Amino acid sequence: MRYDLVIFDNDGVLVDSEPISNRLLAEYLTELGHPTSYEESIRDYMGSAMHRIHELILERTGETLPGDFDDVFHQRVFAGFERELEPVPGAVPVLEKLVADEVPYCVASSGSHERIRVGHRKTGLDRWFGAGLVFSSQDVGRGKPAPDLFLHAAERMGVVPERCAVVEDSPLGVRAGLAAGMDVYGFTAMTPSEKLAGARGYFSDMGELLDLLS
Repeated sequence: MRYDLVIFDNDGVLVDSEPISNRLLAEYLTELGHPTSYEESIRDYMGSAMHRIHELILERTGETLPGDFDDVFHQRVFAGFERELEPVPGAVPVLEKLVADEVPYCVASSGSHERIRVGHRKTGLDRWFGAGLVFSSQDVGRGKPAPDLFLHAAERMGVVPERCAVVEDSPLGVRAGLAAGMDVYGFTAMTPSEKLAGARGYFSDMGELLDLLS
């Protein structure tokens, strides 16, 4: 293993949540008078923290979203998770191999701590991620594409950025990892490689990741 720390994005990389959350986000924004398709939600919001949704709607329409927008959206997403959420195929074997090889890892997500916990509990991934291995954009204030979250995770894990590998599936996440001075590996299950420009390598199946990291 060429890295001292592997930092995983969560949504779309560890848990197959992006189709669920972006479908619900598009429906909710449309319901509020901001017509949004599923494809537009993926394009504009995949991998971003909640503040980006508020900022883009304000920038485009001059209107603010309701004060309870985040709470209502998360309630809908968590209910969707309970019905549908599964781990990304192949994620568990990757974690098993990292543990067996004693390679440190963590998760750094734009999602809230509650969202991460709900998803991990539903999929059984909570056994792999204790409290000290979970980092959220809530911890730093600025979400991706700012590098703050990845730099925070590396600092807390005691590893310098240049010894870190980031596993991402969104353009915003790739930009954040590169801005942090880390090698980034792009997961192309939902996002084509050309939209993940700058990654050191690309893979469409989790089974391919360990070879890239070695």
